[in-house]
Amino acid sequence: MIHRRSLLTGAPALALGLSATGLLAAPAALTADTILKPREGRGPRIVVCGGGWGGMTAARYLRQEVPDAEVILLERNPFFWSCPMSNKWLINVVDTAFLTQDMLHPANKYGYTLIQCEIIGIERDRKIVRTSQGSVDYDFLILAGGIRNAYDVWFGDDKAAADYTRTHFPSAYIPSAEHVALKNKIHNFKGGTIVMTLPPPPHRCPPSPYERACVMAWHFKVNNIPAKILILDPKPMIAPIGAGYRAAFDELYPDIITHVPNARVRELDPYNKRIMTEAGDFDFDEAIIMPPHQASDMVFYADLIARDAEGRPTGWADMHPRLFHANADDSVYIVGDSMGTISPQFGHYPKSAHVANYIAKIVARNIGQRVRGQDVVAELPDNLCYMLVNGDPREAISVEFFYEIGPDGNVQQTQIDVDVRTPDLLEEDFVWIDGMFNDFLR
Repeated sequence: MIHRRSLLTGAPALALGLSATGLLAAPAALTADTILKPREGRGPRIVVCGGGWGGMTAARYLRQEVPDAEVILLERNPFFWSCPMSNKWLINVVDTAFLTQDMLHPANKYGYTLIQCEIIGIERDRKIVRTSQGSVDYDFLILAGGIRNAYDVWFGDDKAAADYTRTHFPSAYIPSAEHVALKNKIHNFKGGTIVMTLPPPPHRCPPSPYERACVMAWHFKVNNIPAKILILDPKPMIAPIGAGYRAAFDELYPDIITHVPNARVRELDPYNKRIMTEAGDFDFDEAIIMPPHQASDMVFYADLIARDAEGRPTGWADMHPRLFHANADDSVYIVGDSMGTISPQFGHYPKSAHVANYIAKIVARNIGQRVRGQDVVAELPDNLCYMLVNGDPREAISVEFFYEIGPDGNVQQTQIDVDVRTPDLLEEDFVWIDGMFNDFLR
């Protein structure tokens, strides 16, 4: 018989993390020189920061395009949470297991390294990413961190007010516990006025705040909850899918939803539940406060934020509009919602999961072409979004975007709104997301 004591005695102490006294040794302290992962092989090292739709897609396709590359994906969350379909999850059209996906499976299947950590700094001059677990060097870097909630645009240095707003009136537009808090808020709401502030454009998934208002209104309607939803929209009209959403508001929820255009926030008093806007002042019982969106923190860390003609920071990445690398550093690529201006005609690509997935594949191909010494081929994406507006019958509307190079050499956008709500569009939505999950997650 092998006793536990003899098994421990026969094992090397270092292999078990034991000190000379036989006690478990304390983990080594992290320093500025701690190496997160030593180099492996002779191929290029490509580090992807952010494991959302863009980052996971990039990691998967980089292993295909550059088979000898060492691909490292850095992500702070322990599992993948899909913001697409999360509005439907709020009213239980899909369950939590549908939105949450294992991140280790695709990493093992496609052969990249997944490390859970927080990005805390980027030194482009040394080609180093600093993380909560140590530093890692790179040959190519992809920043795919999505957005940041720019509460400081409203509150400046008043961190207490920003934190109070975030914790009491969460926006739930970044994968986190805020989604669970919002769902609980909706299902525990007994009545009164709910205010939704929309971020000024560009912002993540432009049509989704209106979808959120619709699914909330449907829930309140069928459960006879005396609720009013005020959508404070900084834009002059509902967009995109304006006619479809207007029909849903007027025909399905006329006594619940009020859309207020030109309602850019001037001042917010979260403690006394009052919002001052350019369209008037509003008191509320509950709120979903969506602050302005900007590029993720990691783009700021890398000092790659663009500036406008007056020299003011735009909040979005300064990048090549066709090749997607930073203008100041062609070894750094920006993928997904952090991307900057693309065209003078339409500004930014829609900050959507579909675009992030598409651009990530293009960037993987472009890096592969560079590694092989080939000419880099500039490609254009497309975009597709479906939005649920009715819970019974379950009906959706949609919008498509197509891109081409115009006579002036700039990217031009064609937008097609599908304003008539139908069950068929919701079925298409599930086909779309199943295909996407199969593409980079399964």
